[in-house]
Amino acid sequence: MPPSDGSMISRRSALLATAATAATTTTAWPSSAAAATALTGPLTGPVLRLDDYQVPSAHQNALPDPKTRHLLSRFSAAVTPARIADVKAAGGPDAWFRQQLSPGNIPDHAADDLWSWFPALDLTPLQRWRRHEAGAATGWEMMQDLASWVMLRRLTTNRQVHEMMVDFWSNLLHVASPSAEVWVWRVEYEQMIRGHALGRFDDLLQQAIRHPSLGLYLDNVESTAEGINENLGRELLECHTVGVEVGYTEKDVVNSARILTGFHVDIRNTWKASYVPADHWVGYVKVLGFSAPNADPDGRAVLTRYLSYLAHHPATAKRLCRRLAVRFVSDTPSANLVDSLARVYLNSDTHIVPVLRALVASKEFQAAAMRKVRTPVEDAVATWAAVRVDVKRPNGAQDAANQLIDIGKAIGQVVYDWPAPNGFPDVAAAWSGAGRMLGSMRAHWSAATGSWPIQGISFPTPLDWTPVLPTTFDKVVDYVVRRLLFVECTPVMLRAACVATGIRPKEMIHKTHALIEFKFPRLLVSLLDTPEHLTR
Repeated sequence: MPPSDGSMISRRSALLATAATAATTTTAWPSSAAAATALTGPLTGPVLRLDDYQVPSAHQNALPDPKTRHLLSRFSAAVTPARIADVKAAGGPDAWFRQQLSPGNIPDHAADDLWSWFPALDLTPLQRWRRHEAGAATGWEMMQDLASWVMLRRLTTNRQVHEMMVDFWSNLLHVASPSAEVWVWRVEYEQMIRGHALGRFDDLLQQAIRHPSLGLYLDNVESTAEGINENLGRELLECHTVGVEVGYTEKDVVNSARILTGFHVDIRNTWKASYVPADHWVGYVKVLGFSAPNADPDGRAVLTRYLSYLAHHPATAKRLCRRLAVRFVSDTPSANLVDSLARVYLNSDTHIVPVLRALVASKEFQAAAMRKVRTPVEDAVATWAAVRVDVKRPNGAQDAANQLIDIGKAIGQVVYDWPAPNGFPDVAAAWSGAGRMLGSMRAHWSAATGSWPIQGISFPTPLDWTPVLPTTFDKVVDYVVRRLLFVECTPVMLRAACVATGIRPKEMIHKTHALIEFKFPRLLVSLLDTPEHLTR
């Protein structure tokens, strides 16, 4: 997290701290056998073996086919009844995915209405600054509005694939928020990424590198011919395109920064973004295989060619495609998959849609169900989706619409609040520590009990979750598992539910039973804490 005074943490220090934390706190996800061995709860009567927890094959709720569940798990915030219905209405998972790649054709009124919930988003950069200066709202508070809107949109939108790609590109072209005065232009940066999330990477890169928000974050708006700042020139190579593996030199970094000079923001005054030819460094430049005389004081044409060169570079293709494979397939995708996706990317003139189609069609993707650990933010959104909350328009800071980001924070992550330019890690080692697990368990308990937040939100009742009563507890558990996790109930799940509630499998459940009266949250939590929910 950024320090409380708002100053930037050293990028290298942040990376080292992150690596050290992961190395000391990472724990492995338990296997089903290990989980079963650990479940020795306070049940009365003879101790039952795991074999005694046979789940009844009632099949009250039909499950989505495995392909649908896997696709929704990877390319949406959570599997929900509404999204399963959308897949069926589209004609199956393949047809649904094709529809999702053209988000403009998908009605999304409920998600679009969320914008009006947070008025600060509709202000201009200058208006935000004046509001901050007047004490009406701090920059930090306005960026909390942005984070809240992002998480609620992930929860609500019908354009789930688009939303997942906005998250992907925001992490690749990361601008920390809140961060110093970067927040003034951060909403516009968000909207720019959204406009290019399913287009060409070349176009996205051109817009991102020129954007005042990224320029403020990495100091490019202060870089001039007389005083070169190398930050953006270096991160453009290291984080945004080719990566360190390509072997660029310090001279490459300097020339990269020289090409980027000329952009300006009228800081703490009008906040107007402009290009000042007098500030552009003029002279021959060479970066990797790109070179240009760079004789014109207006260097924007050279910059366009340079960014296009980087976007089409084979090293960029491989790096982007590996990140896509890590995001949507596994923490350790094969070199064959990455290489095949990189070929599609280059052959498609950096269009991302053909790459996504090839990724989803790959055998590696199809075999990778439930192998990605959810990040804390993903867990927070997926938990609210799983328990089927109804969030209302906020009237104050304590309302649920303004509290979802705090749930992510309690688990261990806030949207865009990563101090270093490399973006959040996307592998299990970063998000599987004991502290994260305890945070998830607390968040799951809050959602299951409806104890936090309590304003501007409503939760289903226990009777909304259960089959027709009376029936036996094992049938209740089977029913809830299918509606909450969209998988078949296993003996381990049933045993966990019995331990959590103190109820035996064949005990009859009626409307006035303790399960319905006060124990139902224990059942929900026993299932939300499983790998079936904590992975995607």
